[in-house]
Amino acid sequence: MVTPEEIAEAARLIRNGQLVAFPTETVYGLGANAFDRSAVRRIFELKGRPQTSPLIVHVASIEMAKSLVECWPEQAETLARKHWPGPLTLVLPKRARIPEEVTAGLATVGVRAPAHPAALELIRAAGVPIAAPSANRFTELSPTTAEHVRRAFGNAVLVLDGGPTEVGIESTVVSLAGPEPLLLRPGMIPFEDIPRVTAVDAAAHPSPGMHPRHYSPRTRLVLVDGPELPGGDGAYVWWNRPAKAAKSVQMPSNARGYAARLYDTLHALDSEDWPWIAVERPPSTPEWAGIQDRLERASQ
Repeated sequence: MVTPEEIAEAARLIRNGQLVAFPTETVYGLGANAFDRSAVRRIFELKGRPQTSPLIVHVASIEMAKSLVECWPEQAETLARKHWPGPLTLVLPKRARIPEEVTAGLATVGVRAPAHPAALELIRAAGVPIAAPSANRFTELSPTTAEHVRRAFGNAVLVLDGGPTEVGIESTVVSLAGPEPLLLRPGMIPFEDIPRVTAVDAAAHPSPGMHPRHYSPRTRLVLVDGPELPGGDGAYVWWNRPAKAAKSVQMPSNARGYAARLYDTLHALDSEDWPWIAVERPPSTPEWAGIQDRLERASQ
């Protein structure tokens, strides 16, 4: 439970140009004042994140989101009212007040209202939108607990401990910046009727999470379709089909339960120094698309 005193201190740090790690319903974020260029640059420095990967700006309301974008189409209003607060990021043309450091130099910005009380309280107390990627080293496993953040950064940032996250993987990202909606990153809100962007030709990515290798443990991760696992001892993560392994972890067979446990399971196995982690490939149905995306990138 995050206390009001902790929120007040974190908000003071944000206003003073410092970084704060905070819980959302998806993963923990590493946040800075979205209007502070220097603070935003420190996010990239601490994470080792390339400048080509934009940040998501977290807001406390639809009204705050509207103040950051040039236009707010009817579809944005419909989606925000249906899914906010929640794990949906909308990409729209940005206003000039959003620094290019936040958006990788792009003319668009991703905005979302997180569904975690501590995150919303922090944004309101700081009085500014908060730019935040996941609170981890770039391409490594995202954090779903405060302890995961501390392992990555030690005492480099204040960490608000809001307990384990509920959704467990990053938000769905939908672009409304063009003539037709585009799915830039799948998540736990499925959009079967929106075309998905899977390849990026431009230097700057239109959304976070589009780097070929991402969400990766240090241990080699292998996706498997059957009972054949890599040779030697290793760890096996399965939801439907058991197989013989030195360590076996059974996951929930439903997508929401699986997503909520995925990163925490991989963090735990990664700390045990196995030569490999084999993961049973998830179903190829819409509700599993976000999980499949994370595992495909982690196995690169």
